[in-house]
Amino acid sequence: MIGVLIVTFTVIPQLHARTGARVPLWIAIGASALQSALMVGLAVWAGVSLSKKLGLGAPATEAALSGGDVWAALKPQVLAAVIVGCIVGVLLVVLTKVAPAEIAKIGQAFDIPLAAKLLYGGVTEEVLMRWGLMSALVWLPWRFIQRRKGLPRDKYVVGAILCAGLLFGAGHLPAVVAMGVPLTPQVVAYILFGNAVPGMLFGALFWRKGLEASIIAHALAHAISVAAGT
Repeated sequence: MIGVLIVTFTVIPQLHARTGARVPLWIAIGASALQSALMVGLAVWAGVSLSKKLGLGAPATEAALSGGDVWAALKPQVLAAVIVGCIVGVLLVVLTKVAPAEIAKIGQAFDIPLAAKLLYGGVTEEVLMRWGLMSALVWLPWRFIQRRKGLPRDKYVVGAILCAGLLFGAGHLPAVVAMGVPLTPQVVAYILFGNAVPGMLFGALFWRKGLEASIIAHALAHAISVAAGT
């Protein structure tokens, strides 16, 4: 929710000013915060309710809550998270340099704070897309096709990773429209590729290592991108 609040109070005013919305700014901020809070709450509930029975989890967080060894739970996740974070960070830098003109122009017009990228992108989006959505997408075939027998088959998890990644990419399109960018085929392909591929890599980390791994990788990717000046 810290990430939600940072985005709400730094990005929404910029969108409001750019679009010239007739809705008062305080209403836009309140509605955005409320909507995001409800989505985060639903995602947290879904992850807590479904992840354990699916073989998914957040080992370090679970250790912290149960009085266990947090570092012992986190250590196996770090190397894979750093590798993926570096790969995605480089990808973001490259994509920024080949962005369509419309996207490049918008990127220069909006100032998104580093804290928003690290906390909303790194934490909030992983709670929404991996902990909540991906867990639900794994649960559906496990419950209705596999009939809850054993852990989910790999093909169901891979399918959920792909679907969550694509939805993660598609979820960025409304924001692009709100920024005044027309959804040309080039723009749509760029947004989908630039977000779906990282989302799939983060999903694989969540599956194999844990939620903290996907959070570390996502935040690190943004940190690398910002350090590179993109």
